[in-house]
Amino acid sequence: MRRGVKKMFTGQPVVEGAGVRLRRVFGSSEVPNFDPFLMLDDFRAHKVEDFIKGFPWHPHRGIETITYVLSGDVEHGDSMGNSGVIGAGDVQWMTAGSGIIHQEMPKGDDTGSMLGFQLWANLPAAQKMMPPRYRGLTAADIPEVRRADGTVVKVIAGRVDGVDGPVQGIVIDPEYLDCSVPEGVEFIHPTPRGHRAFVYVIGGKGAVEGAAVENRMLALFGDGDELAVTGGEGGVRFLLLTGAPLGEPVAWGGPIVMNTEAELELAFRELRDGTFIKHESSGI
Repeated sequence: MRRGVKKMFTGQPVVEGAGVRLRRVFGSSEVPNFDPFLMLDDFRAHKVEDFIKGFPWHPHRGIETITYVLSGDVEHGDSMGNSGVIGAGDVQWMTAGSGIIHQEMPKGDDTGSMLGFQLWANLPAAQKMMPPRYRGLTAADIPEVRRADGTVVKVIAGRVDGVDGPVQGIVIDPEYLDCSVPEGVEFIHPTPRGHRAFVYVIGGKGAVEGAAVENRMLALFGDGDELAVTGGEGGVRFLLLTGAPLGEPVAWGGPIVMNTEAELELAFRELRDGTFIKHESSGI
């Protein structure tokens, strides 16, 4: 059965971090609709002052943050001692688990532009206090599927035409695809029944189950075995995400997402007391 469109979203401008202007496509108010996903931010900007102040040192617990950069650089560091640069085409998949403190500082490209996205995925209660881990993928690590009809799919997580993405072993069993579909071509993708599924358009125009979509529009699907997107004039590019819902209560406080208010209060108390970090710290 093909998935129908449940709801469309366009998001809204917000200011986060130390003064980064971005578009929040969905967030805390939409948790029931997007479970296991918590938030999607579009931080595409063409003025340095809109992003250069970045996201200085801050904590996370109970979630995974997935940063995908299309253009520009993001310098990062964390309390486990990881540091480096996320460049064009790279992905940082960070599992905060029991707690991590990190920073992300966008630097942009030679033209002063910064193009990228950050997705938050929830962790189930049984894994919220797991040891944190970090996976840094370069553009070269991400396989690309090219179909005879001109469709190109970058497979970050999941499988397309027998090609598996490098991100595996994630508890919510996610798919994360970057799809470019030519004008007039219908892209059909099988999806696990019961999993949440949405597409977020990042370029061009297309159609989803007869509804027109264009840049910065998100289509959230109902349940089914497959979904379809058709390229409009000039083609369409979109991110495709699926994941297994957790169906658990959500207690959300800024950068920390737990299951109960008591767990949330404990996390912030540990932050104040200096006991938040459970892994061996690099001293940050």
